[in-house]
Formats: sequence, structure tokens, C-alpha cells
Amino acid sequence: MNSLERKKEAFGRLLTIMDELREQCPWDKKQTIQSLRHLTIEEVYELADAILDDDRVEIRKELGDILLHIVFYARIASETNDFDIADVIDSLCEKVIHRHPHIYSDTVVKDEEEVSRNWEKLKLQEGKKSVLEGVPGSLPALVKAMRVQEKARAAGFDWEQKEQVWEKVSEEMNELREAIDSGLSSKVEEEFGDVLFAMVNYGRFVGVNPEDALERTNKKFIRRFKYMEERIAEAGLKFSDLNLQEMDVFWDEAKSKGL
Repeated sequence: MNSLERKKEAFGRLLTIMDELREQCPWDKKQTIQSLRHLTIEEVYELADAILDDDRVEIRKELGDILLHIVFYARIASETNDFDIADVIDSLCEKVIHRHPHIYSDTVVKDEEEVSRNWEKLKLQEGKKSVLEGVPGSLPALVKAMRVQEKARAAGFDWEQKEQVWEKVSEEMNELREAIDSGLSSKVEEEFGDVLFAMVNYGRFVGVNPEDALERTNKKFIRRFKYMEERIAEAGLKFSDLNLQEMDVFWDEAKSKGL
């Protein structure tokens, strides 16, 4: 059996299992497209965690969970004749072919940036009124900022040099300080948001994904804090017994161990 035949057989097996679950399992029979939504979001975050940890075994497992959800949605929709998994795959194939004319037509591109610009132009031709329409409103704010900026760049609206972006970061920091000095909490929030947005922008220019960077820092902080808790407990102490300077001894110990 060649690779393509094996993949087809595996996918067919999944579809058969999904049919059996939907027809025989009380839990699966009860589910709706709406009830699966929050579970799907959870699965995507679990995949994101596995990717950050570069755990290939977990990535494979989480991809499987997401694939199961895709098949599940399509099975539910097929019961009301809205669409089935073949419709999902066919529409995806048509969209991908349409948006890659440099592969499936005679369009010539010189680099990935030109591919992105063409992608956004094609989406507008498909009826979208704004290049920003493709950014889901429910995305976490940090991820949304990155996607908004990437789409604006594809439309030609972006800084040219990273130095310009750093100047903007500095400008926004100064405005934040002024807002704090003014004592207007609403203005502080606005300027703080501007600083974050500018930092996301700078991250793009230096090749850093801000969501990944912040989550890695979160994980690092959690590792060091838990280590500090364990060491304080081992010493027979409590947090309330220590001042910040004394806690820092254990924190620095965690850092020295590469945590």
C-alpha cells in the first residue's frame, strides 16, 4: 500500500468511526455544532501548548483531536443536508487553488510578501469589504493585534524600517508616562494599549511572535515561582515570613538552575 492509499484508508476509517459514535454513543448523539464550540477552542489551545513545547508526540495527538472535531461538525451538518465532509474538503481545495494563482495559473511572484499581497487582493475580489474582515473578533487581543498588522502590511500599509517602529514604541512610552502623571485612568488604559500594539509591531520587524514570546515567559515565570515555593517550604518557611529581598534569593537560585 502506497502512502496516498494509506492516508485514504485511515481517513475512511475515521469517518466510519464517527458514524458509529454518532449513531451509538449517548454523548456523541447529544452533541450539536454549538455544544462542540468551546471544546474545539480548548483543543486548539492544547495544540498550541504542544507546539510551544515542541512535543511532536503531543502535536500528533492534538491534531487528531482537532481532526475529529472537524469530522464531527461535518457529520452533524450532513444530518440536516447542509453539507458533509466532502463539501468541506472540496470548498477548501477550490479556495486554496484560487488563492494560489502563482501555482495553478500563470501569475508570477518574486517572494512570500507578494504572495500575501495577492492573497488579500483575491479575498477582496471574493466580496470581502476590508482586508481586516478575516480577523476573527473573538481572537485574544495579542494574537488579534499581530494578525491585524500582518494584514495591513499585505495591503501595503506598514513601516519600512524597524528603527521607525522603535521610535514609535518610544513615543508611545512617553505618552503613557504623561497619561500616568495626569492621573486620568481612561487615558492610561488607552496609552497602555498603544504601547502594547507598538511592541507587537516591533516584534514583527525583529522576527518575534509576541504571543509565543509572552507565553514562553509565562511558562518560565511559573517554573521559577513553583521552584521558589518548594524551596521556601523545604526551609520550613512561609511566604509571609519573607520579604521580597529574601524571596529573591530563591528566585535567583531558580534562574541559576536554568529554570
